[in-house]
This record gives sequence, structure tokens and C-alpha cells, in this order.
Amino acid sequence: QLYKMIDSSVMGDVKWQSFDVKYSGPRPQHDVPGWMSAGYEVWYRDPLKISHWMLANPDYNGEIDYCAKQEFTPDGQRRLKDFMSGDWAWSQSSKIATDPNTHGSTFVPVILGSDKTTVSVGTGHNEYYPLYMMLGNHHNNVRRAHRNAVAVIGFLAIPKSKSLFYKDDVKFRKFRRQLFHVSISRILRSLKPGMTIPEVTLCADGAFRRVIYGLGPYIADYPEQALLACIVQGWCPKCTARRGSLEGDGINIRRWCEHTEALVESLDLGTLWDEYGIVGDIVVCISFLLL
Repeated sequence: QLYKMIDSSVMGDVKWQSFDVKYSGPRPQHDVPGWMSAGYEVWYRDPLKISHWMLANPDYNGEIDYCAKQEFTPDGQRRLKDFMSGDWAWSQSSKIATDPNTHGSTFVPVILGSDKTTVSVGTGHNEYYPLYMMLGNHHNNVRRAHRNAVAVIGFLAIPKSKSLFYKDDVKFRKFRRQLFHVSISRILRSLKPGMTIPEVTLCADGAFRRVIYGLGPYIADYPEQALLACIVQGWCPKCTARRGSLEGDGINIRRWCEHTEALVESLDLGTLWDEYGIVGDIVVCISFLLL
């Protein structure tokens, strides 16, 4: 009955799907831990179809920005209000405008968030790991007004080990990290073609526009930021500040993909962990802005 109620919601035509993930690395000859042979089920809805619905919903007409904007007060002060008025949206839109293949396309930033939650009422303290999605084009008041501008697009797996010994095992911790990144990448793969090739999409005002999708901010608390950024717990996910010197002491530089990739190619895993706070043996296919 609950599933029927969910499917009958305004986005109920975007059906739930699932896939299984299993550990595929080397195993001990004896006493194989249960997490190595277990399958982990991940449920999700197609984020591209959810995006289509969010862009085309006529209820949002007049409350969607189809291009980046800069607003100023009468005295010349910059006013930052909605997401598309920010510097990042402006810079991404400028890149789209300078590319002949995407020139004139509407930039659609995809904002994600996740938060592991324990539901205790009538469920026996079950844990859930929902993944949320919204679009940066909607005005702030739309997202705050419970008007379906924020959608649950997935429930991530939560691998556990019954043995306290394996709970802190290096292989188990690596598998948990890799499971998270593989799941996110798999869920978002339908958006990938539209990140480089414009897609014609119906919008809330009834017009069809060429749009380019992009991964924007990921809203998460610190443990999830560390997981997303593949950094060691206690280090800053945005810069190379060491544990104990997060207040800005010393010379620290901002983390960026090219720098991290160069370090991973040049240094061993131990040095990456100890000197830069990088978990260097996780394969990451996507990157986000961390909030």
C-alpha cells in the first residue's frame, strides 16, 4: 500500500529501479567475512526524468531562471539571492556561451544532498540513506515552500559488518567508500550525455529550450564531505589544512582535481594519507562543489 501511495505522487510516473553491488576483490581462503559475499541493493529514480518534470512543471512558471544573472541594488551593490545569481552559475554559463556546440543553451545545475537517517517510529530503528536532488534554476522560495522542487532520487546502501573486528578493517572501510561513489555514479549516469550535448527540453513557460546539465553543490555534513572528497577524517575537504590547524595556520592551498590527480600519480598511498589527508585508492568518476 505504501509503494502504491509513493507511485501515485506527482512524480510517480518516474518509477523506482534498483541495482546490486557486490565486493569483487580478493578474498581470504578461510573465514570469508559476510560483507564480502553479501549483495547491496541500491534503489533510485532516473534523475534525468526527474529533471524533465521539474523544468516542465507549469506551477514553477515565473519562478525559474533560465540563465545566470547579476542583480544590483540602486546604489550599485551586488545582490545575491537565488542560486543563478551566484558567481559559480555565472562562470559555468560563460563557459557554455563560449563553446560553439553549446552556445545559447540554458545551464541546469543539479544540486544533490544526502543524510543518513534513523527512522524509529514503527520501524524498529531502521537506517535509511536518502539521496536528494533539486535544480539550481528554481528560486529559493520554491524549494522552501514544499512544492516538490526537492525530490528523493535514491536510497543508498548501508554496508555493515556483524563483527567488530571487520568494522575497522581496512578492506571493509575501502569497500564502503567505493560503494558510495559507485552508487552515486551509477544513479547519475543518465545525466552525463546532457552535460556536453544540449538536450531540447520543455520548460515551465511552455517553451522548448536547449539545456546543458552540470553537477553543482552537494549539501552534506562533514563526515559525508570527507567521504565525497576522498579525504581522511579530520582533514579539511576544501583545502590541504592539516588536522589541528584548520583555523588557517600555515600555508594551505585549495584542493582541486588536477592537483589531487598529480599527487596520486606521484606519491604512495601512505604519503598521500599522512601528508595530504588523501584516500588515494578510491576510484571517483564525478566531482561536486561541497557545501
